[in-house]
Amino acid sequence: MPTSFLVFVVASLALLVVPGPAVMYIVARSIDQGRSAGIVSALGLMAGSFILVAAAAFGVAALLAASPVAFDVVRYGGAAYLAYLGIRTALTKPVATGETHAAREPLGRVFAEGIVVNLLNPKTALFFFAFLPQFVNPEGNIRLQIVLLGLTFSADEPTRLTRTV
Repeated sequence: MPTSFLVFVVASLALLVVPGPAVMYIVARSIDQGRSAGIVSALGLMAGSFILVAAAAFGVAALLAASPVAFDVVRYGGAAYLAYLGIRTALTKPVATGETHAAREPLGRVFAEGIVVNLLNPKTALFFFAFLPQFVNPEGNIRLQIVLLGLTFSADEPTRLTRTV
């Protein structure tokens, strides 16, 4: 088990250093609204990870593994939502005042969008529903193992995400 856990940690770190939609979301929010919005977006992404950990622990992983259609819905839904956010950002016109910034989103909305971005992020969903279960010992408490592995993966997210802010 310790060898398997070490392999899991190394693989998790390898996945975390590859920038994806989450990092792009944080950078966009930070540029648009400043450091506080970047930090709040990172916290929203972490909350999304915790939701995915709970979902994996309570059987969504089995559902998605058994149903390619359900997996495709998550994958394409995530891509569509990220495209929507990008298009909305591109089409937002600056306020008619002397500033060139778009209207500021409330931080609660930034947090909620962070959750949705991570929930619909195909890379994160793949990790929790396809990769993580490979490190679970079927002879032990499966739910507890998934939670511990998911929290281990999420433990480095604050530093990775806030480094981009």
